[in-house]
Amino acid sequence: MQLDPQQLGLEFGSGAVVGGVIGFAAKKIAKLLAVIVGLELALFKFLESRGILTVDWNKLTAGVLKASESAQSGAPPSWVTTILSTLSVGAGFTGGFMLGFRKG
Repeated sequence: MQLDPQQLGLEFGSGAVVGGVIGFAAKKIAKLLAVIVGLELALFKFLESRGILTVDWNKLTAGVLKASESAQSGAPPSWVTTILSTLSVGAGFTGGFMLGFRKG
């Protein structure tokens, strides 16, 4: 088995570029979603205080707790495992994603 340094560099570099772009976009989308969810909860509370809407806060927070528990489990989704299955592209993607997410 021979390793072609040029092909390996191309795979690593392209993975890093794609990872950087996706990381940057993911951070921007996460910020936008946090603002939207915060505004939605404030609107629910306002409408509930006016008697227009009745919110079951126990069910609403139960869904949030389930989502946070799955995020804290540390097990990556299957698509992440698939992306990282090839070392050269995966290493470049991971480095680029972290750099893009940090710069976003």
